[in-house]
Amino acid sequence: MRARDLRDLTDDDLQQKLADTRQELFNLRFQAATGALDNSARLRLAKREIARILTVQRERETQLERT
Repeated sequence: MRARDLRDLTDDDLQQKLADTRQELFNLRFQAATGALDNSARLRLAKREIARILTVQRERETQLERT
């Protein structure tokens, strides 16, 4: 999901998306440790998506501080 799309989500939706993506990353790491992971690039994509979500949340926090 692109940052542009994430900015359209509400705060609650963004928080839920973050929780879901973190759970997915946990599951991917578990699969990697057991050797069951088929697509290792998915780990990298999940980490990047978490970073995008956190960036959007931080942008919103700084906008509130400015006002």
